[in-house]
Amino acid sequence: MNKIKSKLFLITLFLIPFTLFGQSARDEANNSITNSRKNILTETVAKVSPAVVGINVTEIRQYQNLFSNPFADDSFFRQFFGDQTTKQKVKSLGSGILVSSDGYIITNDHVAGNASETVVTLTNGKQYKAKTVGSDPVSDICLLKIEGDHFPFISFGNSDDAIIGEWVIALGNPFGLFEINDKPTVTVGVISATGMNLDPVQNRYYLNMLQTDAAINGGNSGGPLVNSIGELIGMNTIIYTAGGNSGSIGLGFAIPVNKIKRLMEELKSNGKIERDFYPGFAIQNIDETIAGYFKLASTRGVIVTQVEKNSPAGRAGLKPGDVITQIDDFKINNQQNLIGVLQEFRTNQNISLKIIRDNTDENIKMKLEKH
Repeated sequence: MNKIKSKLFLITLFLIPFTLFGQSARDEANNSITNSRKNILTETVAKVSPAVVGINVTEIRQYQNLFSNPFADDSFFRQFFGDQTTKQKVKSLGSGILVSSDGYIITNDHVAGNASETVVTLTNGKQYKAKTVGSDPVSDICLLKIEGDHFPFISFGNSDDAIIGEWVIALGNPFGLFEINDKPTVTVGVISATGMNLDPVQNRYYLNMLQTDAAINGGNSGGPLVNSIGELIGMNTIIYTAGGNSGSIGLGFAIPVNKIKRLMEELKSNGKIERDFYPGFAIQNIDETIAGYFKLASTRGVIVTQVEKNSPAGRAGLKPGDVITQIDDFKINNQQNLIGVLQEFRTNQNISLKIIRDNTDENIKMKLEKH
């Protein structure tokens, strides 16, 4: 009996480090941040900085001189006045992230998606001309490639595991400062919200975004948002500004890395993201009058106004008057929101619609098919 007690005691001692002190690497990192001047944040910055790149882009844009030719948009008058269109080189800059040792780089579509020439600068000062593998304006993700190997790169984390309040680091090329000394600018903050669905900007849809108070400014677009142990959890993309202020006010948003990983593989394979399905229904926003008529608790959601016969919606049993409040895990607030949510899916994928019909909650399965 004493031998059994001794063995149990030894087992208990063995388990203590794993029960009392067995925190994850990220928890230990967060706890050690304030312990010394050189802490996990400074170590993480040193580790991931070489994988951050500055991006210089040249675009060719067309402009029409409407003063010399007031009928420039009319094909009939153009035969008399000639084509007054001029082409002009426009330069811009942004940030990027090396995500593989063989030179794949992710950035925003609004940074490099329309580039005629893209030059990437590494922290060692070397510059490379980058090829656009593929770009998706809808999700605002662009995949670039530079020739070479053994490049430093940032490992992918899990954005679904992001915790509100945990430390994060944003790195990038704000205002072109990277070009001064070939080093990214670093800002530190916390995850202040997750799952943020923003209004679309120029037909770009930003869903399930990570919100951070780490300062993000012009030129930071396409740069990494990493957790305290240097895992990539998002790509800095968009900021909210107040008044005429063009700088950070503490509201920055990053595309979650789990979405980036999925779209990156599609861009590698196809060079673009295919969204060639159609739902087969028409909708409109819900105002107070509609909410009152249908006895709805709020104006959130959209109401179905028309369903095409033999369409995916028709075969699924959707009817005019149904109120769509959710698609899979995405809550539907309005018409723009629903359009953005549908961009998350692919042809032949099955989705679940949560609807209100005759004041009763129902679920409908629908397959997204080609037109």
